Amino acid sequence: MSGFLEIILVAISLAMDCFAVSVAGGALVKKPRLGNALKIGGFFGGFQALMPLIGWGIGFGFKRYIENFDHWIAFALLLGIGIKMIIESFKKEEDKKEKNILSNHTLFLLAIATSIDALIIGLGISIFKVPVAYSVLVIGFFSFLLSVTGYFIGHKVGKFLKNRVELVGGIVLIGIGAKILIEHLARN
Repeated sequence: MSGFLEIILVAISLAMDCFAVSVAGGALVKKPRLGNALKIGGFFGGFQALMPLIGWGIGFGFKRYIENFDHWIAFALLLGIGIKMIIESFKKEEDKKEKNILSNHTLFLLAIATSIDALIIGLGISIFKVPVAYSVLVIGFFSFLLSVTGYFIGHKVGKFLKNRVELVGGIVLIGIGAKILIEHLARN
C-alpha cells in the first residue's frame, strides 16, 4: 500500500510546477473559459502522464545521460518564455500584441519544460512497486486537476495585479526554471 501513497505524493509534487504555470496563464486571460482551462489541463496532464511512460520505456541504462542536462533544458525554456513575458509587460498597451498563452505552441513548450522531471520519475517507477499504468494515470490526473484549478485561481489573482500580470507571470516562470535548475545542481 505504501507504493500507492508514494506515487500520489510524487504526482502532487510533479503537478506543482504545472499549477504555478497555469496560475500565470490564467492571470493573462480577460475572461476565463472552461474550454481553455481544460486545454491547459490537457496539455500539462497529458505531458505529465506521457513523460514517465517514456522514461519507464527507456529504462535505467539511459537515466544518467538525461539527468546530466534535463534541468538545463527546462530552465532554458522557462527562462526564454519568462523573459519574453517580462519584456512585453513594459511595452505600451497599444504596442502590445495580443497574448495567446493558450496557443498550442506556447502550451507545448510549457508542458515540455514542466514535465522533464516526470521523465526521470518514469525511469524509477519500478521502485514504487506500483503498476506503470496506475502511476501514469495518477500523475496525469493530478497535473490535469491542479492545472485547471490554477488557471481559474490565476484569473482571480490577475484582476488584482492588473497591468503587471505579464511581469509577475514572467518572474514566476523564471523562478520555476531556476528552482528546477538549483534542485538538480544541488543533488550533484
